[in-house]
Amino acid sequence: VKQVYFSYEELTPVKNDEYSLEGSTVTLSYSYPELSTSDYFFWYRQHPGKQPQFIISHSSTGRLISDPVSGLSVTMREDEKHLDLQISSAALTDSAVYYCAVRYGDVGLTVL
Repeated sequence: VKQVYFSYEELTPVKNDEYSLEGSTVTLSYSYPELSTSDYFFWYRQHPGKQPQFIISHSSTGRLISDPVSGLSVTMREDEKHLDLQISSAALTDSAVYYCAVRYGDVGLTVL
């Protein structure tokens, strides 16, 4: 499993690659230095030769804002400034590149 990030803040994967045995739980972790209560996170995965696929989204508190996905859960670790995506009972079909994007809730625009 390979992790990639994009954002104008530093959303950094804790590890670039994760390896797991089938049936185990895999945790993909990102560090996020500036967490705001109005930020939202969107996770995607991309299988080789395919378009990225949206999988789950959540608030900065870890509350899901998309329908729950069987086998996926999210955890916010504010004390460590980390966010985690857990894949339980990992299967070969979970092998992909995973992306996490952030929508910043505190970003505003003033037009004069």
